[in-house]
Amino acid sequence: MPQMSVKSTLIKIIARYITQKNNLWAMHPTDVQHKIFKKLINKAKYTQYGKAHNFSSINTYEEFKKYVPISDYEDIKPYIDQILSGAKDILWPGKPLYFAKTSGTTSGTKYIPISKDSIGYHIASARDALFAYVAETGNADFFDGKLIFLSGSPEIEKKQGIFIGRLSGIVNHHVPGWIRANQMPKWSTNCIEDWETKVETIVDETLTQNMTLISGIPPWVQMYFDKITIKTGKKICDVFPNFKLFVYGGVNFEPYRAKLSDSIGKKIDAIETYPASEGFIAYQNAQNDSSMLLLLNSGMFYEFIPAAEYHSPTRTRISIKDVKIGVNYALIINSNAGLWGYSIGDTIKFVSLYPHKIVVTGRIKHFISAFGEHVIAEEVEKAMNDACTQSPETEIVEFTVAPQVAPIGGELPHHEWLIAFDKIPNDLEKFAINLDEALQKYNSYYYDLITGHVLQRLKIIPLPGNAFIEYMKSKGKLGGQNKVPRLTNDRIMADELVKVTKI
Repeated sequence: MPQMSVKSTLIKIIARYITQKNNLWAMHPTDVQHKIFKKLINKAKYTQYGKAHNFSSINTYEEFKKYVPISDYEDIKPYIDQILSGAKDILWPGKPLYFAKTSGTTSGTKYIPISKDSIGYHIASARDALFAYVAETGNADFFDGKLIFLSGSPEIEKKQGIFIGRLSGIVNHHVPGWIRANQMPKWSTNCIEDWETKVETIVDETLTQNMTLISGIPPWVQMYFDKITIKTGKKICDVFPNFKLFVYGGVNFEPYRAKLSDSIGKKIDAIETYPASEGFIAYQNAQNDSSMLLLLNSGMFYEFIPAAEYHSPTRTRISIKDVKIGVNYALIINSNAGLWGYSIGDTIKFVSLYPHKIVVTGRIKHFISAFGEHVIAEEVEKAMNDACTQSPETEIVEFTVAPQVAPIGGELPHHEWLIAFDKIPNDLEKFAINLDEALQKYNSYYYDLITGHVLQRLKIIPLPGNAFIEYMKSKGKLGGQNKVPRLTNDRIMADELVKVTKI
C-alpha cells in the first residue's frame, strides 16, 4: 500500500476538525439562521434597498415578510442596472466584487451579484464538501493526484470596477494554491470557448495524467468520457486506474448513472453538490445517503414557499423553523451579496431534520400541468430510474418530457418522452409501459387522468445518442454549466428535437 503523503495526512486532520464544526451548527438550525438574519438586515439597512424596505424597523421575521416581497430577476433588474451604471450601496454596501453572468429563459442574460462577503462561502463550501467525504471515509490520497473541474471559461471582463464572468470562471480565480498545483486542465485550455474543441484539448492533456478526481455536470463529463473511450478503446478505469472520486452538481445523477458507470468500468465514490450563482446551497455529506446537507451557516437566510402555493396571492412563507419533511418547497434566499426575498427558481424537499437535509426536486417553471397533473422533475426522474431498473440493458444519454395536447388523428392527448438512448431497451413497448406505470405511482393526478381515460399512456420518441448535444449546440449552450430542461409545459423544445433524425 502506498505511503500517504504529508499533504493528505494534514488534510485528514483539518477535514475532521472542520466537519465537526459543521456538525455542530447543523444541529442548531433556527439559532444559526436567526443570527444570519439579524446580521444581514443590520448590514444592509443603509443601502438603497434597505431604506426603501424599512430595514431599520425590522426586528423579527414576521416584520421582514411584511416589508420585503418575494422577487425574481425581473424585480431586481432595476437595481442591477443601477449597479452596472456605477452606483453603489444599492442592494449591499459598496459594489459587488463580481457579477456572475447566467442565461435566463425569460430575462435574457442575468447578472447575479457576488460580494466580498459572499465569495468566501462559495469557496469554503466546495472545500467542505470534499472535507466531509475525507472525514467520513478516511480517503484523502486523491488530493495527491490530478484533479479536473470541467467548467466554463475563467476569463472575466470588468465594468464599472466590477468583474463579470460565469460562476465557474469566477470561482476558478479563487482555487486555493494547495489544489491549483494539481488542477487540470491548463489555464489556456480552460479559456477555450468552443466546448467540443475544449473537451478534445482536455482529453489530449489528461490522457497521460494520474487523474484521481473528476468533477462537472454529468452529461458534459459523459462527453469527456466518450471522447477518451473513442480515442483509447478503453474504459475510464483502465485509462485512469487511480480515479477515486466523482463530484457533480446541477442535475440529478440518477438518469445518467448507468451510462456513466458503464463508461468508468468500476464503482467509485461520488459527491453531489448544489452550487448556484446566488450561493453554495448544499452538498452530500454521507456516502450512504444521497440527500444533501442544507448549508445554514453560509451567509444566507433561507425562506420556503410550498410549491403548490407558489402562484397563489395568499402563499405561505416560512423560515427553517417551520419546514416539514416531504413537502415540495420553492427555495427563497436572502444573501450577503444583496439578494432579498429572491426566488432562485428551484424546488427542494426535506428528507430529514436535525440535520436538515434536502433533495432537489426540480424547477418552479419546469413542470407539466397541461391537464392538471402538475408532474415535476423528481417524478419523471424516479419513473425513468424504475423503468431502467426493469430493463437493465438500457442506457440513457438524456431525456425531456412535453405534453402532446392535440395529437394527429383525434387520439387521446398524452405525455411525450423524447429520449436519447445510447443502448435502447430490448423491448421498447414494455419499457414505455413500465415508465408510464411508474409515473402513475409517483403522481396520483396523472394516475387519475390515465385511469379516467382523459390521457392515453405516454409515448416515447427515441432519438440518437447525440440529439441533445446537437440541440444544445444549435442554441449556443453546449457544455459548461448549461443544462437541458427535464420537462416543459409547452412543445417549443420538443418540436425542435423531433426534427432530429429518429432512431
